[in-house]
Amino acid sequence: MRILHTSDWHIGRTFHGHSTLDALRGVLETLTSQVREHAVDVVIVAGDVFDSATPAASCYTLLTDTLRGLADAGATVIVTSGNHDSAARLGFQAGLLREGIHVLTDPDRISTPVTVADAHGPVHFYGIPYLEPALLRHREGGWAGARTQAAVLGHAMDLVRTDLAVRGGRSVAIAHSFVAGVEPTPHLERDIQQGGLDLVPVSAFDGVDYMALGHIHGRQQVSERVRYAGAPLHYSFGEGDKPRGSWLVELDADGFAGAQWLGLPVPRALVTLRGPFEEILTDAAHAAHADAWVCVEYTDDLPQADPLRRLQQRFPHCARVAHTPAVTAASPTATYVERVRAARSDRELVEAFLEHVRAGEGASEREAELLAEILDERVLQESHA
Repeated sequence: MRILHTSDWHIGRTFHGHSTLDALRGVLETLTSQVREHAVDVVIVAGDVFDSATPAASCYTLLTDTLRGLADAGATVIVTSGNHDSAARLGFQAGLLREGIHVLTDPDRISTPVTVADAHGPVHFYGIPYLEPALLRHREGGWAGARTQAAVLGHAMDLVRTDLAVRGGRSVAIAHSFVAGVEPTPHLERDIQQGGLDLVPVSAFDGVDYMALGHIHGRQQVSERVRYAGAPLHYSFGEGDKPRGSWLVELDADGFAGAQWLGLPVPRALVTLRGPFEEILTDAAHAAHADAWVCVEYTDDLPQADPLRRLQQRFPHCARVAHTPAVTAASPTATYVERVRAARSDRELVEAFLEHVRAGEGASEREAELLAEILDERVLQESHA
């Protein structure tokens, strides 16, 4: 059996204020072509189908078109919910979709797999939706008192293993979680792990032939049988160098037989340019990035005026600009408000303002001279008024 493992589509997400819907549609059309080309039997979408609990109508349209396209390509489709999805809204579609498309969002049905048969017999697919401990710990049974992701996913996998012991055969489980030891993409996974509450040990997923995970946006192999596929689009400059694609997993008569990576196209490359502002604006070496999404980190000592507009004249898709001086002056111990309140003269007020807006850089010697002249002239004018 051939299984395509994908996740984290985040339909409806923007990229620095720009819609990604058209780019994602093109990438998912390529994924659908790969399903047909490689004669994929089952497509898994491991959570975060939408980017929001309240997606726009156009997001539902893209999801429906893609799921039907995958089914038309000959695959059974199994979708679970992630932490960005509303399980109720995503699950609402389950009864409206045609045979062969399964949307699994109900914790009460974790032990009821979708079973797909091949020449070697049945394969049981257990969909585990994103589990919120706060919503489950008041239930009876193994959920009672659960306060961590490790606890709720541990119980969910116990349900899977108990059912599998009765059914027998090969198995695949699907979950949306953060496994201990995995490196998240900087500034991407928006949930903040506090005190390790979100961490799940990889041992929690023992007992199945393959574990298809979502939540981390970069391709990662936790173990031979436990993997993340990552997102099909780049949603952050921090992941610009990470490949986009999905895992094509093979099961033989004995279970997991291997996996290969199927790459997806990148609609627009991402690049981060770092250096002096004028050099970034004029260096011929940067001409190759004219059509890329560009993030600029300029290292000048002082901030530039209107930097984004000026950069977009050369890089139309410059989406982010940051002032990151190579040497940052030491921050004053007092806050700006405290320094303003403590200022005993106009000169001290101006000095405090300059240091505040110029990352700790006060007036230069020449600027200090000009300030003294201007302020002295002002005092003289007031004295004659």
